[in-house]
Amino acid sequence: MKIRNAKFGIGDVVRHRIHPFRGVIFDVDPEFANTEEWWNAIPADVRPSRDQPFYHLFAESADTEYVAYVSEQNLVADDSGVPIRHPQVRALMTPDAAGTYHWKVDAGIVH
Repeated sequence: MKIRNAKFGIGDVVRHRIHPFRGVIFDVDPEFANTEEWWNAIPADVRPSRDQPFYHLFAESADTEYVAYVSEQNLVADDSGVPIRHPQVRALMTPDAAGTYHWKVDAGIVH
């Protein structure tokens, strides 16, 4: 098994390289760890490799906020500096001066 280091970390702000959404990473899987149903719902011609990091995001588009699961190959850093409006980010995380988000101490998150 090839060991890969994740390109992004918890709290990083990223955007999808194709689809118009961005978000804050709140968890990382070293390789695909979702359901077969989820996997098979991705069209085969754009389905990413399973053997790369996958990221859980507090995501937002122009119209809505949601949780997304995205392969590393489809993410790029978002250096826009625009704050994330996702309500779970505001409730659980706070940004530092560089724009990276960190868990709030009083949010009840166990590390």
